Amino acid sequence: MRMLTALALSLALGGQAGAQAPATATSPGTQTPARPDRSAPPTPGPTPRLQLPAVQKHTLGNGLRVWIIERHTVPTAQVTLVVRSGSAADPAGKYGLASLTAAMLAEGAGGKGSLAIADELDFLGADLGASSSFDATLVGLSVPVARLAPALAVMADVVVRPDFPQNELDRLREQRLTGLRTAKDNPSAIASIAFPLAVYGRGHRYGTTAGGTSETIKRFTRDDLRQFHGAHFRPDQAALVVTGDVTPATVLPLLETALGSWSPPTGAPPTVTVPVPAPAKARTVTLVDKPGAAQSVIQIGAVGVSRDTPDYFALEVLNTVLGGSFTSRLNQNLREKHGYAYGASSAFDMRRGAGPFVAGASVQTDRTAEAVAEFFNELNGVRTIIPADELAKAKNYVALGFPGQFETSADLSGAYAALIVHDLPDDYYATYVDRVLAVTAADVERVVDRVFRDNPRTVAAVGPVTEAVLARAV
Repeated sequence: MRMLTALALSLALGGQAGAQAPATATSPGTQTPARPDRSAPPTPGPTPRLQLPAVQKHTLGNGLRVWIIERHTVPTAQVTLVVRSGSAADPAGKYGLASLTAAMLAEGAGGKGSLAIADELDFLGADLGASSSFDATLVGLSVPVARLAPALAVMADVVVRPDFPQNELDRLREQRLTGLRTAKDNPSAIASIAFPLAVYGRGHRYGTTAGGTSETIKRFTRDDLRQFHGAHFRPDQAALVVTGDVTPATVLPLLETALGSWSPPTGAPPTVTVPVPAPAKARTVTLVDKPGAAQSVIQIGAVGVSRDTPDYFALEVLNTVLGGSFTSRLNQNLREKHGYAYGASSAFDMRRGAGPFVAGASVQTDRTAEAVAEFFNELNGVRTIIPADELAKAKNYVALGFPGQFETSADLSGAYAALIVHDLPDDYYATYVDRVLAVTAADVERVVDRVFRDNPRTVAAVGPVTEAVLARAV
C-alpha cells in the first residue's frame, strides 16, 4: 500500500514510476537561492513602444473622407461614421435635440421600421448604434466582413434616410422624461445636472446636460429632428473610420455603393461656436437638500480648458496625481486615510469649447463638511512642487495604460474618430507616450497656475446637508 501511494503521488506530480524523490538537503558547495526582496515594489522596466497599423486615407466621390486601418486578426469590420456636430450645435431653447436625433436614427429609416431594421441586423450578425457628445455624433457598425455589403446598406439608410416616425419619437420622448423624473431620486444624477448649471449658468450650452431638459424634450417635433439632421448630417462635415479585416481594394467599392450618392445640401455647413464663459468672481455653493439620502454627492470644479490646449499632456499628468488613478491624492485622502468615501476622483472634460474640470465623490453624510475641506486641501496642495518620484509614477501610469486603449477594432476606430473630431495631427498617438514622459515638474506647476489661479471653484452638494454645515468647509 505504501508503494502504491508513492507511485500515485509520483504520477500526480508528473514524475516517472520508480523515480527517486528529490533530495531535500543541499549538496556540498551549492548555494541556497536567495529569497526575493519584497520590501519594496519592483522597479518598472522601460515603457514598451506602441506600434499601431498605418492609416490609409481616401476620399469617396462625394468628398466623404475615409480612413482605413487594417487589422487582420479577426474576420470582422468596424465602420464608424463621424459627424462633427453634437449637442453644442443645439439651437437655443432646443437643448437635447442632437442627442434625440442620434437616438432616433435607427428607429425607422429608408421606409423600414425599427423592428425590421433590428431583424435585418440580427440576420447579418451585425450591431449598429448611434451616440452623440457635445462635439460629435457617431454611428458605429460592427459586422463580419462576409456580411459587410448588406450591413453597409442598412447603415446608409440610417445615416442618410432616417424617417423619424412619430410613434417612435413619442416612445423615446416618454423614456427620456421618465428618466428625468427618476433622476430626482438619484443624488448622483441630481449633481450631474446641478454642477454644470452652477459653473456655466443657464444661458450657456454647457450649463445644461447633453440630453436637454424636460421642457425642451416635450416640445420636440419630427420637423425639429429633420431640420437638425438636414443641416448637420452631410458628407463634407463627416468622415468614415474603417478598421478590421479589410483592405482599400475590398472596402472602398462597398463604401462608394452604399454612401457615394450621399450629397451635401447647398450652402456652407453651419458654424458652431461655444463662447468662453466669464470666470467666476467668487466661490459659489449650490446645495440640493435630499433628505434620507444614504450619501452626500459632492462635485467641486470650475471652467477648464478646450481639447486643443497645448497643455494637454501636462494636465493629464497633473490630473493623474490629483484624482485620475487609484493611488491619486484625492482617493488616498478620502478613501484610504479618512474613510469618507468608497472612491474620489477628478477629471478634465475637454471639448472643442472649454469644458469643466470636476473633482467629486459620494461621501458619508455625517462627514460631508470634513470631506469638502479635504477636497480643498488637495486642490490647494497640487499648487506646490510635486515630488520627483510622484511625478514619475504618474507619468508611468499614463504611459503604461495607454496601449490598452487600442485592444479591439472598436477601440481603434473610436481612437481615430477622436483625431477627426478634434483636428489632432496624424502622429498624435505615435508621439503620445514620449510627450507624456517629457512632462516636467515645471510644466505641471505652470498649468496648475493657469487653471486654478484666479478661478474660484464651484461646489455642488446633494444630500441631507444643511447650508450651515457646509459653510464650515467652504
